Amino acid sequence: MLHDRAFPLSELRLFASARSAGKTTETPYGTKTIEAFTVDAVAECDIALLAVSGDFAKEFAPQLAARGVTVIDNSSAFRYDDDKPLVIPEINPDAVGDARIIANPNCTTAILAVALWPLHKAFGLKKVIVSTYQAASGAGAEGMSELEDQARAYLDTGKADNKVFAHPLPFNLIPHIDAFQDNGYTKEEMKVTWESRKIMGIPDLALSCTAVRIPTSRAHAESAVIEFARPVTPDAARALLADAPGVKVVDDPAAKVYPMPLNASGKYDVEVGRIRQNLVFGDHGLELFVCGDQLLKGAALNAVQIAEVVLDRRGESLRRSA
Repeated sequence: MLHDRAFPLSELRLFASARSAGKTTETPYGTKTIEAFTVDAVAECDIALLAVSGDFAKEFAPQLAARGVTVIDNSSAFRYDDDKPLVIPEINPDAVGDARIIANPNCTTAILAVALWPLHKAFGLKKVIVSTYQAASGAGAEGMSELEDQARAYLDTGKADNKVFAHPLPFNLIPHIDAFQDNGYTKEEMKVTWESRKIMGIPDLALSCTAVRIPTSRAHAESAVIEFARPVTPDAARALLADAPGVKVVDDPAAKVYPMPLNASGKYDVEVGRIRQNLVFGDHGLELFVCGDQLLKGAALNAVQIAEVVLDRRGESLRRSA
């Protein structure tokens, strides 16, 4: 993403555990040698993009921030801290301010919120009910490998095994992502509620989510039922979304054109389609289908966009290394 978006860095450094130190990897910037992570070494950089566990981030991000590094963290460690901005640049870039620790949202939240935000500004979100269809890649490379390997096993033997997922995923779906909470929702589902409220600045937004793992490799899909404070029409929503940054309207059901994971994979924009008047909420309601690449807008792309906001706001005060 850094290279693809021509991020103006002067030096790229890659850090990992001591186990990986000394290994080389090919990048668009040439062959890079992986360094062992130390606070002193990373403190030589201006921006640190963290893709680590929450525990690691909680321990080391504050130390890096104290040394003047701007940390953009992909874990959930800081998302709910009142003093840490949670940012989607199409929605709340001003939240970056002069913060030294900036949280990247959950992938499901990012894909949904980009589509909801322009509609909220025009019609006022009142209630949102979301069902997600989340790809195996949401569980990392291990999840993708398990889906591929066990799909072959199922075709060969009629049986599939599981280690990464709670149940075999091939030719199945699992209405369970992350740990169950006391209210019966999973943490993945509650993240969508908590984070959407914070990012969009709607602390009382009524939002309920059911998160489902499905046997696709990449890109999450979401179905959203929305009640608005003001009347809305599908045509008005399409026009707004067509002009919204980070959104592509893909909505011609008569021609069998609508958002799908195969088409959204590898794309920057979140695709929105199946836009229709909701039968329950009438002229105050819409229903739509959203699909986005959770490895891009849901993770790496959004993190780099945050870094671009940081550069734009702080300019030459950064030495432009990351």
